[in-house]
Amino acid sequence: MANGNAAEIGASIITFLTAKGIPPTQAWLQTFLSSVRLTTPVVALQQTALFQIRNADLQTSIIRSASTVLPPGITDPEAKEKHIRGPITVQVLDVEDIGRSRWSQVEAIEAQERGETTKGREVIRVVPEENGPDSTAAVDEAKSAGPHKLLLQDAGEAQVYAMEMLPVRGLGLQMSIGTKLVLKDFTVARGLILLEPRNVEMLGGKVEAWDKQWREERKQRLKAKAGMREEG
Repeated sequence: MANGNAAEIGASIITFLTAKGIPPTQAWLQTFLSSVRLTTPVVALQQTALFQIRNADLQTSIIRSASTVLPPGITDPEAKEKHIRGPITVQVLDVEDIGRSRWSQVEAIEAQERGETTKGREVIRVVPEENGPDSTAAVDEAKSAGPHKLLLQDAGEAQVYAMEMLPVRGLGLQMSIGTKLVLKDFTVARGLILLEPRNVEMLGGKVEAWDKQWREERKQRLKAKAGMREEG
């Protein structure tokens, strides 16, 4: 049980989150402690802190240091290969299924907008009340075979693309923008991080505003990349 000592509770939360690869800043920790009851059991406070920090922007929530950010020059296309031990926590800013044509993905989105999906050659109406709020994500997941290309960001200012070399569980169009990944013992080749199950730990999380905007604008981005014109 927590005894209400803010310093002890804060130290416990720092230790817990650091072990997860997301050491919090003092500013984030103080904001968190001021929003909870310090008499709550420490284990519950730790889990609440983990939930909240996974849903926050890494750049404002975790400590920036040489051990928490990607090394300088990681995006250099001239660097043939570089091995990085990590662990380094990053957040997902964008994900693209490069195993399907952009046109087929636009068609799938438009079918979802009409409340339809397909089973073989049969068109099936999707009823939200029966399938629940995540039915669209489920359809995306089923059709998101990959491999996937991601845009990742660390706690500093680095943004780097990553490619799924082998299928990584949980990685795909169904995951939320803002999802946190912990990368360990990974390779960067020509400025591209190579992702495999052995070097990716899915922490989860979601930055609500980013995810909402990404999903609202995804069809237009796919159309633009495919060189499609808007109907009008």
